[in-house]
Amino acid sequence: VVASDVQQDPEAFRGAEVVWGGRIVAVENRAETTEVEVVAYPLDRDQQPMPEEPSQGRFMLVLPGFVEPLDYAAGRHLTVHGALAGTQVGHVQERSYLYPVVRAIDVSIWPWGFMFDKKPRVSIGIGASIH
Repeated sequence: VVASDVQQDPEAFRGAEVVWGGRIVAVENRAETTEVEVVAYPLDRDQQPMPEEPSQGRFMLVLPGFVEPLDYAAGRHLTVHGALAGTQVGHVQERSYLYPVVRAIDVSIWPWGFMFDKKPRVSIGIGASIH
């Protein structure tokens, strides 16, 4: 399930667990929780976001307590395992936007430039072994 599916029928997915990832747009610490706005991207086999692919919409990640805004800085990428908790209305620039809300179970923040550090999965070699 992707963010745009949840926007179409939020109640059908309430409580479902998801693994989503994307690029952080904004972070806002509230009294009891922190909200992180994320542009969703498909994940690769390592569950890392693929920002070169088309966006799958946006979602709001809710974390318990305070998080350091610099750790969740705009432009960083993350992957979250969480539970869908409905939707909330917000804005993208001047347009109204319905955000799927994900309550975090586990979050991975990827290092800056992670997408450029990937090692190829294919190797070619010539060798011999004695058994």
